[in-house]
Amino acid sequence: MKTARYFFVVLVVGVLGLVGLSGMDASNKASPDPIDAQVEALLGKLTLEEKIGQLSLRDWSMASTQEAMTQTLNDVKAGRVGGFLNVSANKLDPDAFAKLQAAAVEGSRMGIPLLFGQDVIHGYKTIFPIPLGQAASWNPELVQAGARVAAQEASSVGIRWTFAPMIDISRDARWGRIAESLGEDPLLTGRLGAAMVKGFQTDDLSSPTALAATAKHFAAYGAGEAGRDYATVNVPLHELRNIYLPPFKDAVDAGLVSIMTSYSTLNGVAATGNRFLMTDVLRGEWRFPGFVVSDWNAVKEMIPHGVAADDREAAALAFNAGVDFEMYTQTYEQQLPQLIQDGVVSIQQVDNAVRNMLKAKIQLGLFETPMPAAEVTPWLKADYLEAARQAARESFVLLEHRNGVLPLKPSQRIALVGPLADVPHEQLGTWIYDGSKDDSHSLLPALTQRIGDAQVKYLPTLENSRDHSQINFQATRKALAEVDVILYLAGEESILSGEGHSRGDISLPGAQQPLLDLLVATGKPVVMVIMAGRPVALDGAEQKVDALMMAWHPGTMAGPALVDVLYGDVSPKGRLPLTWPVSEGQIPIYYNHLATGRPATDDNYTRMQAIEQGVFQHAPGNSSNHLDYGHRPQYPFGYGLTYSAFEYSDLTLSGPVMKADQSITVSATITNTGAVAAEEVVQLYVRDKVASIARPVRELKDFVRVQLAAGESTRVQFELTAQQLAFFGEGPEPLLEPGQFDVWVAPHAEAGLQAGFELR
Repeated sequence: MKTARYFFVVLVVGVLGLVGLSGMDASNKASPDPIDAQVEALLGKLTLEEKIGQLSLRDWSMASTQEAMTQTLNDVKAGRVGGFLNVSANKLDPDAFAKLQAAAVEGSRMGIPLLFGQDVIHGYKTIFPIPLGQAASWNPELVQAGARVAAQEASSVGIRWTFAPMIDISRDARWGRIAESLGEDPLLTGRLGAAMVKGFQTDDLSSPTALAATAKHFAAYGAGEAGRDYATVNVPLHELRNIYLPPFKDAVDAGLVSIMTSYSTLNGVAATGNRFLMTDVLRGEWRFPGFVVSDWNAVKEMIPHGVAADDREAAALAFNAGVDFEMYTQTYEQQLPQLIQDGVVSIQQVDNAVRNMLKAKIQLGLFETPMPAAEVTPWLKADYLEAARQAARESFVLLEHRNGVLPLKPSQRIALVGPLADVPHEQLGTWIYDGSKDDSHSLLPALTQRIGDAQVKYLPTLENSRDHSQINFQATRKALAEVDVILYLAGEESILSGEGHSRGDISLPGAQQPLLDLLVATGKPVVMVIMAGRPVALDGAEQKVDALMMAWHPGTMAGPALVDVLYGDVSPKGRLPLTWPVSEGQIPIYYNHLATGRPATDDNYTRMQAIEQGVFQHAPGNSSNHLDYGHRPQYPFGYGLTYSAFEYSDLTLSGPVMKADQSITVSATITNTGAVAAEEVVQLYVRDKVASIARPVRELKDFVRVQLAAGESTRVQFELTAQQLAFFGEGPEPLLEPGQFDVWVAPHAEAGLQAGFELR
């Protein structure tokens, strides 16, 4: 058992010490920050009503009548509103942005501009793959580029704040919002989330095309019971710190402007009223300088949660916990004056919250440029569409490939079958306020453009993904006699994933499995492409088809991107950002699980179908598995095929021992043994074999993408530091414990070359 512990300590050198070392006069003081000075000047002139107004975020789409719009404009002029969301979602007044901002800047006493926010999640007009699909690229640069396009388009109408990235760790495919996540791993999620923050915000927040990013949902929202949205979350503190909080810290370190609270209760405490999360961790430990916003209606939802009796208690809980900006509801506006008078909330707290809001508006340059300059063609530019096409190409994950069916050949006659082959809206996925099917390029026209109308027979067969009718099956069977290859587009419509759209059964809905059986029975090669917001239970489909590809919901350029990959212009690049379950009965399932006292292996138990009747209780074995599903997932985290093959060899470590202030180099040779150029995602995993708190069987510590020509080899090298081996216990300081570690250089979480070293 380990007893010695080392703590990482941040050494803070005081300003006076630095002055003394430099020989400067300690009486010389740094000039005050001009933004802080501007904030204080404004704050000193605001009335209490105006201060509270800066903490109010209204939903403009609720102003559905002319009377309501007039009242809202009057509230803005009176200084009772700090910002709006969903302005572009309101179709009654196309000039709403300009009218609202003019009311604030020109019509209010203080002239403080409004902050306009919107759910710009994976694109504004040009829609990129859903975030889970982008995560499958394992490419931070690509994710950053997509966020940059979204920011340029959205900011052109006045939106300067987005409610992304969603960096909730997601281990449950039943959860609808897994589509909006970046997967199950804290390191991958943290890197991609930070890249998204940089893409939205740029290095200059005052740029007219910068969007303030919002990391959500703080915290552990993705761990809701039974995969249900808004459900309670119970996570031990050490797991919270090791798994769910690190991506938020990465986003904060990337310069994040805002953080959004979770709808859920966390260990019985409503996240929107959780002082530990927002004050102790976020402000205290991390020194977060931005602002905290509640989720939509989340302050009042603490009442049905049972932690607040009424609006007064809800407002006090949220505000005292650290929520600066109240979204949609108006409990701050209605309750804070009396709460201040009663001493429940201090005016100093109010001033601090207002400081956070004013600082963000100044940083965004809203006082100088409250509205953007008009642009003739701000959306769907050629380079934006090309960026979306590239993102889609890199998101596709090839899961199965047999008989050399891919790439397809232009001379082949193709049957394009299934309910998602030519439905432009459905490929866009969840959270697309302003994306349009009219701008969406689906597979059918892209395919006919590539090989000609005469080469393609389009057979949707099912009306939609949920259609159980088999009325068109016979006609489809007859038509298939005339083709060479069947391309089957299966999956789920966009409405079946996203917020509030959890599923208890994650199988392909409707009659899609019977349709697949019909296609396979023809004896023709079948290439199955799944468009969905989550991994689906395949129910044996993976064994029936010649090729299987996961396309997620790929966005505006789905069709052309699929043609690019299916016809071999590029080899598939995607890797799974999560563990793909056999069925919902395995959930939650994730690669970085803890070991058990009786771990399952491939030979220490008997599957249910093979158990002899009447045998002794222990005859099938006693290990941690499911008798029907086994112990392995359908596909492991990090998995994905290409049109080539890669071989890993010659794993070496720079030494067998690492000291607490050192690092070791882990390297291996990667060879493309196939016939075409392809890209491999080389992954570095470690395991702490014995620790004071049980550690996962593997943890991703780094990854690198390598492009290799056919027959080419390269040496991949990782620098593994002692800091990467630290973990959290119950407290805020990471622990570094000496002992034995395993290390893998691997293509995914269930394979790879293995070695070991000792940390002393």
